[in-house]
Amino acid sequence: MKTLALFFLSTLLFLSCAKDESPNSNCSGATPTYTGEIADIFNASCAYAGCHGGSFPADGLDLSTYAKAKATSLNGKVLVSVKQQGGAKAMPLGAPKLSDAIITKIDCWIQNGAPE
Repeated sequence: MKTLALFFLSTLLFLSCAKDESPNSNCSGATPTYTGEIADIFNASCAYAGCHGGSFPADGLDLSTYAKAKATSLNGKVLVSVKQQGGAKAMPLGAPKLSDAIITKIDCWIQNGAPE
């Protein structure tokens, strides 16, 4: 009986320490596109001043073109950084966190396969 109780408590403790990540945004009816909305967000918040664009993008993450932004975003690196979660470097660096509305647009864009 003690073994079963110990196992149950250990399992409960393990599950409570699991990585806390917020669920994906509700994207019903929202299908942002790179050219329609995401490019402007990335250019204003990420690819400016050579951070994630130009010849030597920070951490090798180039968000200055559709193809590069799609590849980087679909691997999950962009979203955890802009959501400032999961131990990733909080982005945009040295600036306030992006608004929930902007983060939702990026999230929905990625959930929809990052359409151009």
